[in-house]
Amino acid sequence: MCLAVPGRIESIVEGDPLLRAGKVNFGGVLKEVSLAYVPEAKVGDYVVVHVGFALSIVDEEEAQKVFEYLRQMNELADLETGAPAPAGP
Repeated sequence: MCLAVPGRIESIVEGDPLLRAGKVNFGGVLKEVSLAYVPEAKVGDYVVVHVGFALSIVDEEEAQKVFEYLRQMNELADLETGAPAPAGP
């Protein structure tokens, strides 16, 4: 199953807006994520990520609820295996 998963932005690499990327923390697993679609996102924000792209910003409470639902459904295995994230744009 392919899901969009919330994560917290830990760091951002600025530069060309189309190549903007950052490290996102998914419950202890850090992945490189494209932030091109959320130019207003900043360190500490929670974003919803699908196939390596942050699609939107969500508040922390909503992110935690979704993360807990995914844990209960056992849908976090892909993140926990440390599989590499897809490359940015």
